[in-house]
Amino acid sequence: MKIPQLSLFVPNTPGTMADIAAILGDIGVNIRAMSLADTKDFGVLRMVVDNTDKARQVLKDYGYPVRTNEVIAVEIDDQPGSLGRLLRILADGGRNVEYMYAFVQKNAHRAVLMLRIEDLDGAIACLGAAGLKVLSAQELYAL
Repeated sequence: MKIPQLSLFVPNTPGTMADIAAILGDIGVNIRAMSLADTKDFGVLRMVVDNTDKARQVLKDYGYPVRTNEVIAVEIDDQPGSLGRLLRILADGGRNVEYMYAFVQKNAHRAVLMLRIEDLDGAIACLGAAGLKVLSAQELYAL
């Protein structure tokens, strides 16, 4: 249930994101989730795509520094308090969230949180024991 994620260090200049989106679009890679954190001069772009290996290689070929790590995707109700309950479950299980980003499924009234946690296997077990759904990569790509 671990999902591969690409992380890129990108210059904080006009057109950089457009270039990356165009590169991925031209090779038929679909971005399923993403987050961009920026500073004055550069940003850290994190993406879950439907073909990680292809995207990583092509972005490297274009000169972008890319690394791959793993995250989990957890589905929760899209209502007040759901995020707090999820985070409390992880905290009570001794799990620290390094970072997260989210998106909402309007038709399903559900939200999906992408989480980077040091001990992903432990987090998956902890969340599963609490009855929360941790999505597989295929389930995430199908959303």
